[in-house]
Amino acid sequence: MDSNELKSLQAPLKEKYRAEPSSAMITLKAQGKIAEGISCKIETGRALIAAGLHPATGGTGLLACSGDLLLEALVACAGVTLSAVATAIGVEIIDGVITAEGDLDFRGTLGVSKDAPVGFRSIRLNFNLETNASPDQMASLKKLTERYCVVYQTLTNGVPVETKYLL
Repeated sequence: MDSNELKSLQAPLKEKYRAEPSSAMITLKAQGKIAEGISCKIETGRALIAAGLHPATGGTGLLACSGDLLLEALVACAGVTLSAVATAIGVEIIDGVITAEGDLDFRGTLGVSKDAPVGFRSIRLNFNLETNASPDQMASLKKLTERYCVVYQTLTNGVPVETKYLL
């Protein structure tokens, strides 16, 4: 896909969202079902993913870890956003690998230490790119990828999360 194809694909959507802002508000959904052992099966729309405990909390390592899934969602979103931005500004990405790493202190999630936070302490998102981009284009690519990546923005800015337990 080139810049013109992307713009022609997105132009009617952008116009609709300008004219009818409420039409741009879409609720994405995820669903999981409590499964055998200590696991949850997540419906992805493509397949089921069985998530379970990380080995650092007693898991076998055979099931997906929710922390890994969070990092994978960040990598997926950043990769798609980077590709779209590169296409829009005319930068060729010849090859690229995106990685995310996150540091967790499992004492927090296991309740071993009240001083240890539950959740990631830090996340590193790395882009290893082979591209024809100039330094100015790389600066734009970085700025725009970070600005428009939904998962990156959610993680860096936070969002209220409401919980309900229905019986």
